[in-house]
Amino acid sequence: MSLHITNLTKKFGQQIALNKINIAIDQHEIIGLLGPNGAGKSTLMKSIAGVLKIDEGEIIFNNKNIQTHEIDSKKQIGFLPENNPLYKEMYVQESLQFIANVHKISNARIAEVVDLVGITPEKNKKIGQLSKGYQQRVGLAQAILHEPDLLILDEPTNGLDPNQIIEIRNVIKKIGEEKMVIFSTHIMQEVEALCSRVILIHQGNILQDCAIEEFKGKFSSLEEAFASYTN
Repeated sequence: MSLHITNLTKKFGQQIALNKINIAIDQHEIIGLLGPNGAGKSTLMKSIAGVLKIDEGEIIFNNKNIQTHEIDSKKQIGFLPENNPLYKEMYVQESLQFIANVHKISNARIAEVVDLVGITPEKNKKIGQLSKGYQQRVGLAQAILHEPDLLILDEPTNGLDPNQIIEIRNVIKKIGEEKMVIFSTHIMQEVEALCSRVILIHQGNILQDCAIEEFKGKFSSLEEAFASYTN
């Protein structure tokens, strides 16, 4: 189980969103993807998930090029984008059943995931009736339902209250014990609570790719280190 990104470049017109990105990730890693707004984090995650076509370079996931093995790769990747696209007119249970049918997943797995992300009390409601926090949980449930080898999460705790954040952190930590997880966040407490490694991207370039303690270095906090590197 591995992910190798080599010289990944993505442009939007004349703007270079990703500039020759090189990353290697192995099993059992939870990676904190950091960077200011517009740094290229979402573009990187969408490229790995196969949502965006890359211009140059290659992404090898589980020894397969994601561009030439697109369907096989997507079957093994779970992705929760920042905008969390949901069918809000569907009921929670109905929506998860729909996703499960696509992946040919058993009802037992649906029940397991519903319990894991803590949406059992809400499973018979329409998604559009849920709070933003519970909608995030539904999005996470959809992303992990097929037990992907790689889970990509863009601001996964956005809109959650403090108790919910702790619960979702525990879910991510449990998944990271067996799989690979990449998640972006602006909340440094999440990085310290979950990650052993940080990748800092700024203006389409990787500025840091190292262990948390190395990233923090001489600074008193991760926030201070982040500000220093990106300014």
